[in-house]
Amino acid sequence: MKKVLIMAIALMVSTMTFAGKSDALKAITKCKDYAEAAQLLKNSLSQLADNAEKAEAYNHLVDLAMAKVQNETGTIAENQAAMQLGTGKSKEYDTLGLGDGICNAIEMAIECNKYDQLPDAKGKVKPRFAEKNAQRIWAVRANLVNIGQTCAQNGNEAGVLKYWGAFTDSAEEPLFAAMDKAPEKEYAGQVAFFAGRYAFQAKDMARANKYFEIAKRDPTQKEEALNFQLFAMRQQLTSREDSLGFINKLKQIYEQEPENDVVIDGINSMYEGLKDKAAQAAFLDAHLAKYPNSFTALADKGLMAMNENNAEEGAKWLRKASEVKADNPVVWTYLGVCLNVLAANATDNAVGMKYFDEAIQAFDKAKELDPTRAQANWGYNRYQAYYGRYGEEDPKTKAAEADMRN
Repeated sequence: MKKVLIMAIALMVSTMTFAGKSDALKAITKCKDYAEAAQLLKNSLSQLADNAEKAEAYNHLVDLAMAKVQNETGTIAENQAAMQLGTGKSKEYDTLGLGDGICNAIEMAIECNKYDQLPDAKGKVKPRFAEKNAQRIWAVRANLVNIGQTCAQNGNEAGVLKYWGAFTDSAEEPLFAAMDKAPEKEYAGQVAFFAGRYAFQAKDMARANKYFEIAKRDPTQKEEALNFQLFAMRQQLTSREDSLGFINKLKQIYEQEPENDVVIDGINSMYEGLKDKAAQAAFLDAHLAKYPNSFTALADKGLMAMNENNAEEGAKWLRKASEVKADNPVVWTYLGVCLNVLAANATDNAVGMKYFDEAIQAFDKAKELDPTRAQANWGYNRYQAYYGRYGEEDPKTKAAEADMRN
């Protein structure tokens, strides 16, 4: 009797100390199908006993997602080995299934970590799954880049955004903070940039801006990402108030990066679009007072004068711009246009010929830099300069005419 009593007490203590898993958790962890288990977890999350059970349930979903990933990556490895050895045929594998598996694993691991990092009943944080999940997912995560590329080639824009977005988003997650990001440094910024472009095409500006901001951390992507980001933001403008708000955003960026040519040109073009010449001139003058060799501001100042039919002022600023950056065929072309106008308007023939000579030099430089006229259409204006300087029948004029038609 005494022995039975001791056993009963021991059993009661054991039951009290080591409570079993809830029925909801048992049902989830017995499930072998990812979609079924995910739905079951969604429906029974509130029935799980505590944060530890929730973490375990989500970790089970990570296991199921990774089983799919391991199956497909295993086939890829077999194909690579067969190719190297020259034996057997390549087996087909589920490319999008692999991508979905990685995405599911990332999503569920993040949810798992959310509960895994919460204090237990004693107030202590003892993560059980974070390190393992981070390592095993990071080992396969780079596959999302190639899968996204395949989607791009097949015209699957939603797929591109999904897989490149997941690749970019996951790098920002605390779960993967300790992972070595150096191997992907060369391409991560570019992936973020294109993810932003696809998000813009999907009219998801919140994600687009997020990805552009990430891309801008990469020096090789910064200018292009900012350019497209500003372009995307402009597409959302529907009123003068929107435009003024956008200018204020540009000015905030300008305060941080006053020598950023993309921002300078953006502010200038916005004022130009609003036909606020006074604000446009004030901005350019203030900038040039601080940065007299700012190529973009000098060029914009010259183009502004051209638009106001002030060829002399336009030539002045465009000449300065060409001195700062001598490899821009557009500036040389516009400089030549201004000089052509000055030559045509000159009352003194000698002065006119001098301007034509200068115009020819400018157009010839544009031709040298851009012989196919891909950036600047110097052809007809150059012919005009030769025609004005040498006359219609001169061989140099004929050659300029031929260059215009080629």
